[in-house]
Amino acid sequence: MSDRTAFLDILKSLLRSPSVVGAEHSFFRVLQRELEERGAQVTWYEGVLVAQGKDPMSLMFSAHIDRHGLVCTGPNEFQYAAFVSGGRSDLLGNSVSEELMKMIVDRFGDVGVFAYEPWSGAYRGRGKIERTYICPHRNNLIFELSGMEHLVAGTPVAFRDQLRIENGRYLGQLDNVLTAAMLVYLFELGFQGTAFFTAQEEAGRSWRYLLEWFRRFGGSTNQLVVVDTSPYPDVPAANEQLLVLRHCDANASFNVELTNRLAEKCKRLGIRYSFKDDYIRRQNEENARQGIAAKSMGSTEMGRIIAASNGLVDGTTLQIPTTGYHTMDESAGVEACDAFLRVLCAMAGLRYPFWTYDPMA
Repeated sequence: MSDRTAFLDILKSLLRSPSVVGAEHSFFRVLQRELEERGAQVTWYEGVLVAQGKDPMSLMFSAHIDRHGLVCTGPNEFQYAAFVSGGRSDLLGNSVSEELMKMIVDRFGDVGVFAYEPWSGAYRGRGKIERTYICPHRNNLIFELSGMEHLVAGTPVAFRDQLRIENGRYLGQLDNVLTAAMLVYLFELGFQGTAFFTAQEEAGRSWRYLLEWFRRFGGSTNQLVVVDTSPYPDVPAANEQLLVLRHCDANASFNVELTNRLAEKCKRLGIRYSFKDDYIRRQNEENARQGIAAKSMGSTEMGRIIAASNGLVDGTTLQIPTTGYHTMDESAGVEACDAFLRVLCAMAGLRYPFWTYDPMA
């Protein structure tokens, strides 16, 4: 039996490396080093880092690597980076981020932040969030910071963070460094397929970079598993399942065969799972009875690329249920993360490192 030290070392390192939406270049540098140290062949394209083993078309995963943060937009003025990076033109009403904007406006009080140079990652100073509010004219979260008066427009500002483990849960700004770290660790275990690490997913742009790669280098049909976290309102709701699958999102239906294959892996490994779209439909049925507005079905990288690729790319998602979405206290169960890695190993035919089981189950 192996402990989790190797995986946790990767997760801690990546979590402390800034990757604000629209300013991910320095994080790609860190990621490239971690992957090449584990034997992957790494190629860097605009908006996507591609890591490949010796059999790259055998299995393909994708994880976005951007995290929420701020960007300086003028003298002592800071805005929510995802909406600035998205040009405010991607507000389609089907994004969970948009639904949560009003909910998260009060979640950043007293949070420490630091500024960095987006290409090199050079440190540009630290400060603290003093106040957050929604500007009705700009439809964005506006932040007032202390200690950041010297910054110029365009400078990214990340939330100061480090991994915590409490009550059987990992805590931190996990979306989506958690599953990105899992893919890096998969190469340490001998993964020989392809892993994509995409930028600007939180701004709704990552699918474009991914689709450009498939148009240049993909086959006639390409199946992809997009890995991510999935928000739930509290720990009991998150713990009802260890893994989250989907039949569809707001943009498209997912590949039925691949979705069923993941579900079958979960069943054979004894892993509790649920479908997020079914969960949202049940919520909306109850909301309708109470006269409450329906919740969004959510907009994922997978759904966007299926809708735009005209059959070139399809696939499905595999997600880890979390709480505290888009905060510094997002949490994921250790058991859920173990289950996630078990399924990745089963899909890739790798030996699961934490206990013995049949990798081909």
